[in-house]
Amino acid sequence: MIRFIPILGFATALGLAGVAPAQAEVDIQSVTSPGGIEAWLVEEHSLPFVAIEIAFKGGTSLDADGKRGAINLMSGLLEEGAGDRDAREFARAAEALATSFGFSAGPEELTVSARFLTENFDESVALLRDAIQKPRFDDADIERVRAQVLSGLAFDSQDPNEIASKTFAEMAYGNHPYGTPQEGTPESVAALTRDDIVAAHRDVLVQDRVLIGAVGDITSEQLGSLIDTLLGDLPETGASMPPQITPTIEGGTTVVDFDTPQSVAMFGQTGISVDDDDYFAAVVLNQVLGGGSFESRLMNEVREKRGLTYGVYSYLYPRDLANTYMGSVSSANDRIAEAIAVIRDEWAKAAENGVTQQELDDAKTYLTGAYPLRFDGNGPIAGILVGMQSIGLDPDYVKTRNERVERVTLEDVTRVAQSLLAPDDLHFVVVGKPEGLEDGTTD
Repeated sequence: MIRFIPILGFATALGLAGVAPAQAEVDIQSVTSPGGIEAWLVEEHSLPFVAIEIAFKGGTSLDADGKRGAINLMSGLLEEGAGDRDAREFARAAEALATSFGFSAGPEELTVSARFLTENFDESVALLRDAIQKPRFDDADIERVRAQVLSGLAFDSQDPNEIASKTFAEMAYGNHPYGTPQEGTPESVAALTRDDIVAAHRDVLVQDRVLIGAVGDITSEQLGSLIDTLLGDLPETGASMPPQITPTIEGGTTVVDFDTPQSVAMFGQTGISVDDDDYFAAVVLNQVLGGGSFESRLMNEVREKRGLTYGVYSYLYPRDLANTYMGSVSSANDRIAEAIAVIRDEWAKAAENGVTQQELDDAKTYLTGAYPLRFDGNGPIAGILVGMQSIGLDPDYVKTRNERVERVTLEDVTRVAQSLLAPDDLHFVVVGKPEGLEDGTTD
């Protein structure tokens, strides 16, 4: 199955926009393979187990013109037969080795995940090498996986959340890859040929945009050799990255008529980059405003006081090529207008007045106190290592992250609230049959 739709990306996985470790007890080494490919490693020899995470930057954003969905389809075929093994033989070989592979495509990266026992190290690496470098793309497998994608697209066309997400993306990003569905359309997917899939593989799986994290029973020397074995024969460069884009988001409401008793709303405005000096102040601000806990202002005002929804959330969404500040809420058709009005009002109050000292202290406690929720196994840690590299963090981040949160002052949050929050530019995409809302309304 290959429906890969990342919601918050690496920033959330690292706790930049949510919970993260207080102080992770990990020693991150930087490793360079003999062939010159860099990786991060955390050695942990207590268990005979290795987790490898490999990300190829660009992901589905690198689809060629007129070939939308090719990279998504290609990623679902990487373990459907490789080298001398067809799909069934490949699956049996992985099962015999107690090895698991995962391949996922998103708009930021194509990710390869591998988990294997050290006693099967060489055999597992050889099998993964075939999947990365020698996928078969047999016709029968292409048609089977294509059918899965088309089935997923049909399901999404009746999912209010998917409709809201895609409508917002199209509004904000237009013809940029961020504005079109990464899975493609039924028409584009149906038209893809095997040559298109081969070209997609060549465009994405390249050396100059690869990030690697490894955790477990493996040394730096072993990792260096593994990297060159897996990736050394891949092309050095691939397709060009799309340009940076500033989202086009104007205040108002877009209503998508859909026959359902409950309307779904996605809302957002332009956001802030993770490398902005004020990013951690924005993280704290969002935690107070709508960061997912029952103590947030949005949850308190929309759910607890008025009973308009079961949940309402906001989140910072920094991406490689653009930044937004997003949120979501759902409510009965006859109450969604009120929920939206309350959200707009809370957005405006925070922009004007910032937060209180008590809210600041509570947000810091929440953000720093959940150790070690993210660092709960070799696999998650390997993913975090790749995520850190992806957004330009240094290895010391896991040890200093909470110090950065603690340094945020009330004055910082007030300043950022005034500069970041733009209540007049907040746009809602509402899918359903909302009462009292029409396209373009702002109240």
